Amino acid sequence: MEIKNLFDPAVKQEIINRINSLTSESQRKWGKMDVAQMLAHLQMQIEVAYGTRIVKGNLLMKLMVPLFKKSLFNEKPWKNSLPTDKSFITTGESKDFETEKNKVLGLVNKFSESVIRETPHPIFGKMTKEQWSKATWKHIDHHLKQFGA
Repeated sequence: MEIKNLFDPAVKQEIINRINSLTSESQRKWGKMDVAQMLAHLQMQIEVAYGTRIVKGNLLMKLMVPLFKKSLFNEKPWKNSLPTDKSFITTGESKDFETEKNKVLGLVNKFSESVIRETPHPIFGKMTKEQWSKATWKHIDHHLKQFGA
């Protein structure tokens, strides 16, 4: 699996096209989120990259980081149904597909080196802007594949 850099305009456009291919009827291949909940979930991670969403890391996660930090941006695909930080869980919340789609498209369109946080990730620590970009692309790609996009 090639990990792409979301700062590249062609890569960003590819992600936008894939998001636009989703409909409110898109069905998941795994997991518990519906498509609108998944789009809301994607926003949360991008907001962490921007520094506009603050996440408290817990001690257990911080101790385990060295074991899986490189999986954020390496070539190996993530497994389906990985555990999710409680603050990023959107199941059980009713979401409007068009609203969530428009919000995530706005965040993806804005994605650039100038908007990425300068402070360390609350769980994974210091990350370069390129690492933020690749981790964000990998997260979005993972969930778009979850819905066949």
